[in-house]
Amino acid sequence: MTVDELLNIPQLSQTSENTWKVDGLVIPKTWGQGRTAFGGISAGMLYTAVKQQVTDNRVLRSFTTNFVGPLSLETPFSIEVTLLRTGKNVSQFTAHAIQDGKSCVFSQACFGVARQSGIQVENTDTHDMPQPNKAKFIPQIPKVTPKFLRYFDLAIEDGGIPFTRRKTSHYHGFMRFKQPPEAITDAHIITMIDAWPPTLLQMMKLPAPASTVSWNLEFIHPHKPVSPTDWFAYKAHTRQAADGYGHTEATIWDKDNEVIAISRQTVAIFD
Repeated sequence: MTVDELLNIPQLSQTSENTWKVDGLVIPKTWGQGRTAFGGISAGMLYTAVKQQVTDNRVLRSFTTNFVGPLSLETPFSIEVTLLRTGKNVSQFTAHAIQDGKSCVFSQACFGVARQSGIQVENTDTHDMPQPNKAKFIPQIPKVTPKFLRYFDLAIEDGGIPFTRRKTSHYHGFMRFKQPPEAITDAHIITMIDAWPPTLLQMMKLPAPASTVSWNLEFIHPHKPVSPTDWFAYKAHTRQAADGYGHTEATIWDKDNEVIAISRQTVAIFD
């Protein structure tokens, strides 16, 4: 299934004044990441379910996801959406992926309307990486490379291949969908950002499990329209790692070298 097919969530049914639900969703094994579904696609699907309930011109300001437990592939699951509060300027929602009665993925989304303000600080954070001509990253290696990576082009500029015992703990490079979607939405950007491996995997000597515990995305507005074939620049750095957990921070730029999102993750590693 393509990313567009998975992000095309059926219309949710209203179950109470502030809750909606859709059943029977399935993620195929080609979108697998170890024993669970690729986190980017599950987060993107939760966001799409929430976005159905946003009926005005409020845009996504922040999106926080906790990966509570494995979301099994080829197995039906449900998404439940709850409106926590909608005010004059900001709306807050939660989305919950539930499978076999167990909590798998939980997200909170904040949408805010643009307002008149005299406060303005221009972003000056840019990168100096030349745009790539083609992908330069990990080939498909059975039982090593996550299956979902077949859907993405990653072009690494600085940083190491996972499990090569590098001393570096950062990634600089570019990303895009291998098969361009019809359009790039916030759901596609959410899905794509998570395609990069955790920065700490390159420091490991042998393949070992690692999983994102929590993930926060902040979207910068306004940002320019983007093309489905555009490369997006990505720089991720490890802020600290100890006791089997790492804390990373990433910046994402569009083709015009303008920041469109800031990503922060807590990652559990089992080396």
